[in-house]
Amino acid sequence: MPVCLQKGQKVSLTKDNPGLKKILVGLGWDVNTFDTGGDFDLDASAFLLGDNGKVTSSGDFVFYGNQTHASGSVKSLGDNRTGAGEGDDEQIQVDLSQVPANISKIAFTVTIYEAEARRQNFGQINNAFIRICNDETGEELLRYDLTEDFSIETAVVLGELYKNNGEWKFNAIGSGYQGGLAALCGSYGVEVG
Repeated sequence: MPVCLQKGQKVSLTKDNPGLKKILVGLGWDVNTFDTGGDFDLDASAFLLGDNGKVTSSGDFVFYGNQTHASGSVKSLGDNRTGAGEGDDEQIQVDLSQVPANISKIAFTVTIYEAEARRQNFGQINNAFIRICNDETGEELLRYDLTEDFSIETAVVLGELYKNNGEWKFNAIGSGYQGGLAALCGSYGVEVG
């Protein structure tokens, strides 16, 4: 049975799961019935960060336009443009054994594509979650269901994997931001063209 986290809660992944190397990060959401009439295209991304909380290069940003990190340690499994259906809407694979030594944290985010033009925000999204599974066995290890009421935010940091004393841990963040993907890129040190 997975560990269900609350906002701000931190849990070790590798302490209770010795030998864990490959994980699957599943992200999901539902669009509420009071939407703008247009399709919602939410995009999951991963930012591989150094000790300073910034990317070391633009290649440390894994998203639909850069689906695999150069190290092979983080891979986006594609872009779901509607969020339709049950379960994970987007997935990111992480091979913990391949994460470069200079990366101490991986932030998992979701943004709304063209949110301003489509007049969309996370106030129109329900049942958002992030879950982490053992990618080799399929076992769900932890889950964080966002219960926050967002309103005008167009980007959300769902959670972070981070290294601490040789262990991989997970921090349930659940923080919303205005300014969409550009704001997240700016805060993590990715130059946007």
